[in-house]
Amino acid sequence: LGSLVKNRPSVANKIISTVLNYNPFKLATTTPVSPTHKVMIRSMTRTTTAFLLNIIKKNPNHPLAGRIQQCIERLRHTLVDVFDESSRKRAAPAEPVDGLSEAKRQRLDAQVPQPSSPASQIPPLPQGPVSLAQLFTLTHDQGLRSFDVNVIPSNVVLSIVAPLLKSIDKVKMDAAINAVQARYLSLAARPVTASSAAQVVTGVAPVQNEEDEEYEPGIESTDQILNDLDQAPPDTDRAPVSLGPFNLPPPPPLTTEQTLEYSKGAVNRVFSTLTAMEQPASSKTQKPGFNRLAATNHDRDAWITLVTRLATRAPAGLDENKLKSESASLSRGGFSLNDAIRESLYLYVVDDFRKRIDVGISWLNEEWYNDRIQKQQNEEAEYIPEHYEKWMLKILDGIVPFLDAKDKLLIRFLSEIPSINQDVLKRVVRLAKDPERVQLAVQALHYLILLRPPAREMALDALEDLYKNYDESRPLVTKIMPKFRPEAFQKLQEAVAS
Repeated sequence: LGSLVKNRPSVANKIISTVLNYNPFKLATTTPVSPTHKVMIRSMTRTTTAFLLNIIKKNPNHPLAGRIQQCIERLRHTLVDVFDESSRKRAAPAEPVDGLSEAKRQRLDAQVPQPSSPASQIPPLPQGPVSLAQLFTLTHDQGLRSFDVNVIPSNVVLSIVAPLLKSIDKVKMDAAINAVQARYLSLAARPVTASSAAQVVTGVAPVQNEEDEEYEPGIESTDQILNDLDQAPPDTDRAPVSLGPFNLPPPPPLTTEQTLEYSKGAVNRVFSTLTAMEQPASSKTQKPGFNRLAATNHDRDAWITLVTRLATRAPAGLDENKLKSESASLSRGGFSLNDAIRESLYLYVVDDFRKRIDVGISWLNEEWYNDRIQKQQNEEAEYIPEHYEKWMLKILDGIVPFLDAKDKLLIRFLSEIPSINQDVLKRVVRLAKDPERVQLAVQALHYLILLRPPAREMALDALEDLYKNYDESRPLVTKIMPKFRPEAFQKLQEAVAS
């Protein structure tokens, strides 16, 4: 049933509804229930519960999730009720066990001692100043009073306190709280003196001196106070203090090593974000295509657009010194942020090229567009670095070793990149070294001949090269070449035959 529910959604609801209406406890209506019936009831109940739990686990948002959950709970409770009756004990007999009736029992007039209330076990507060420890101490045990709780680690205290609070009797807890509250109210009503406060803080009673108690300073009269003020030196007028503007000093400039470290860290964080935002292949989100703007949705496509344009367009016009010689910049060993982004993009695409080939194609389109714009804007420059061809061949070299004979990824790559040259076709022809991938090379070239007219002549030349150098490709090439170059192919056959 589980495989049917998974593979045939059209009948899944009917199967689930039938299982929900099934009652495995019909055998329990017969009394007494035989051991065989008990085993059958328990087995069917557990199987039904496991089946329903598996459905809830795989699809928590199932339309019948509420009914399934109610059915599971009902099965569990019914199973407990059915099999719990045998384990219940019989009620006590109504007649006396020892053979004596209540009238014949001897009455015991001994008074049972009543347990003392929790409030009567709480010691009273001592006279005089009281510390916080004495306020919350509710025991007579001197060992507990002198115990230092600070020696116990905090994690041990946390593991002890939680179960201890659950096991405390509520009556005793309320009595202790009321006792502390009564103590606090009685202390608040007492007058607080300086000596008692000092004794509470320091824990040492102040030493009283008879001379200090008898000494009372005299009160100065108003005339004496006025005379003292007249004899005091006049106050000098102080100049007003004017505070000027305060500016924080600028931060120290970054060293070359720090700049390299922070730049590489920023690039790594960007691509870690891209990896975390990978979308599942089954997502059916609608892509707006040309109607969307770059970096507006904050999704994976927006980040890809932002990163590729940072690598291609951001440094445009800023690296004029590099236009003279690319090898000079490499010999200096300088760090270029756009080259670091390109290298990270290459590793990101090749790492999982079957899912990220669209990222590589989008990036190569940006590189091709940027190279053309740079050529138009710097027509008088002696040297303009071209990045499209370099990274296009690098991506092709990275994915070609992993292509199999039935892989259509190469055809998609060749059809969507903006430009194709002889170096690309040489790598396609080189696939024929593996006899299993000869068909893949011929299919890729045939696609270029049919659907990319600018590359048709180069693709036909590549097919001739295949026919000359690889015997396994000749039956396939023979079906294509006569349609486009019949005379040249006839001469080629004669040359190969001779």
